[in-house]
Amino acid sequence: MDKAGLGRRSLIAAIAALPLVGCATGGRRAARDLSVVTFNIWHDAAPWPARLALLTAALRDADPDVVALQEVLEDKRKGLPNQADTIARALGYPHVHFVAPEPEGAHKRYGNAILTRLPVIEVTRRKLAPLSDFRTAIRVRVQTAAGPVDIVATHLAWQPDAGAVRAEQLADLLAWLPTDGVPLVVIGDFNAPLDDPGLRAMGPPRFISALPPATAATTLNPARGRQPRVIDHIFAEPAAFAVTAARIIGDQAVNDEYPSDHFGVAARLRRR
Repeated sequence: MDKAGLGRRSLIAAIAALPLVGCATGGRRAARDLSVVTFNIWHDAAPWPARLALLTAALRDADPDVVALQEVLEDKRKGLPNQADTIARALGYPHVHFVAPEPEGAHKRYGNAILTRLPVIEVTRRKLAPLSDFRTAIRVRVQTAAGPVDIVATHLAWQPDAGAVRAEQLADLLAWLPTDGVPLVVIGDFNAPLDDPGLRAMGPPRFISALPPATAATTLNPARGRQPRVIDHIFAEPAAFAVTAARIIGDQAVNDEYPSDHFGVAARLRRR
């Protein structure tokens, strides 16, 4: 066969192989990977409409399967609908679940939310001890291609000397969770860096941080007067997940405005 014939045969073989390679790689990624984001959205601090556009842009770029939001506000007296619902509609997430210490129907509610495009199996909510701190957690069990996963979102005590309170909140949260072996990811604003004694329960061997120490300068926005610290975390069980990527999002200003006084944290987790 001449060189032209050999060239045509090689080209046809290469084209035929491309879909097979693409399908195989895509199938493995779809079955094993879970992308998550946590973002403290700073309630409706001004200018909320401009920040909303920046928040949705940052989340759209990250394109996570699951989003955890903190400082989510709904205020009927202000005419402010639930901010998690607003963000979910803008991004096309079909499932939004919210928790707040205030009862349903209250004119003002302030808490945490989980948005997801994955099928939802179960949702539970909890007011964390001590009740005097008005902190909550929400657990959403989602169905991934590799099986169910529990995503838990929370927002812990903020005071610098509240390490013991944070430890109590985490102890209450962990004791509340199911013990049926479903893999667990705990995300949110923990109001403390990884070396805070109050976060000891979130360390090895049970959990790893998607952002290991010294890999990010801050998740608090210095341009909004915040002291640089990494206090927003994504914790995963290393027995169930490997962290394949993690980064800060929403840390770039547009026309001198930022999405929030926090930056978001995005991670991709691969099921073992």
